[in-house]
Amino acid sequence: MSNPTKTSRAEDIYRTLKEEIRSNRLHPGAQIPEPELAGRLDVSRTTLREALIRLEADGLVELIPRRGVRILPLRADDMGEIYEILTALEADVAVAMARKRPAAHELQPLQDAIDAMQRAVDMEDLDAWAGADDRFHTVFLEIHGNRRLKRVVETLSDQAHRARIATLHLRNIPKRSTEEHQAILDAILAGDAKQARKALRSHRARAARELLDILDKLSQL
Repeated sequence: MSNPTKTSRAEDIYRTLKEEIRSNRLHPGAQIPEPELAGRLDVSRTTLREALIRLEADGLVELIPRRGVRILPLRADDMGEIYEILTALEADVAVAMARKRPAAHELQPLQDAIDAMQRAVDMEDLDAWAGADDRFHTVFLEIHGNRRLKRVVETLSDQAHRARIATLHLRNIPKRSTEEHQAILDAILAGDAKQARKALRSHRARAARELLDILDKLSQL
């Protein structure tokens, strides 16, 4: 029988490390011996290993025998593949939602996220904008309601999030992106599945190009 306390501790360590990786506090490419990481977190090696195995399955780290754990680096090729999958999956979600035509009040959390993006744009607060953008895509999947799809997209989004945070302050103020989110929501509210797909795919494709261009330039420095 599993120990609930140990399981809970491993979950806490998993979430802590995941957030440090997502926010790039643990830098891409960094390699850390497991004993050092266990000491830093004040946790047993066994509990740490349980959390690291999950992070490896998430595509965030690589476990290297006798050498510790490596935070996977940010590569333009990897991000290109991730955005291709995200675009396909989210476009289908947009179509399904447009066909269902949820009531406006059901979609209000999406409008609230867009409004928060606009306020952040007006204040030129890129960090606040990124948080609102994350909320939009999270709520987007929650409203759709397919839990398995949500887990798949969240795993991919966690990998892409690191690149977005690393390049956030190298971009222009995301006025256009905010407008694109509004176009997606407007198409869903109108029940226009074709336009919802087009708006979503256009948004993701442009965002991917912008991100990959920056990553390519950074790799040449």
